[in-house]
Amino acid sequence: MSGMTAVSPIPRSTSPVLTAALAILVIAAATIAGAWYFQLVLGLQPCPMCLEQRYAYYLAIPLAALTALAAGQSAPRGLLIGGLAILALATLGNAVFGAYHAGVEWKFWPGPADCTGPVGNLGTAGSLLDRLDTVKVVMCDEVQWSFLGISLAGYNALISLLMAAIALWGIAKTPKQG
Repeated sequence: MSGMTAVSPIPRSTSPVLTAALAILVIAAATIAGAWYFQLVLGLQPCPMCLEQRYAYYLAIPLAALTALAAGQSAPRGLLIGGLAILALATLGNAVFGAYHAGVEWKFWPGPADCTGPVGNLGTAGSLLDRLDTVKVVMCDEVQWSFLGISLAGYNALISLLMAAIALWGIAKTPKQG
């Protein structure tokens, strides 16, 4: 064996899957915490499309944590790549959905009828005043907050696209076994 060199395994701390999964975990957790901050502290109520965009984060956080844990335990490559692939697809889909929502806000195209346009059917005249005191209608085609001309839906699209790119980087940089 004197002429053969031993191939050492890649240290877990430098595993692209582990790095990508942890980065996605941190970004997704920070983003959803920010969404809750805007809602619970600043009082910006999310529209129906905003709430639907959170689903990808509710998937990404535990899946990224499980993928990172699996990478730390040297799980099979196929399992690790599968976890990152699901993360890439979910976050890429969410980026498209966020861009669609931003387009609705910019009036580039119409949004779903149940959360855009004029408010309809507020009930009977007797209950109208009671309902107006308790219900805040949040329309999907109105920007509640923006920074540098980009709405929360636009930032969701950018952040989701970043997470998809990180997942794809993790897949591309993971060495093939065998």
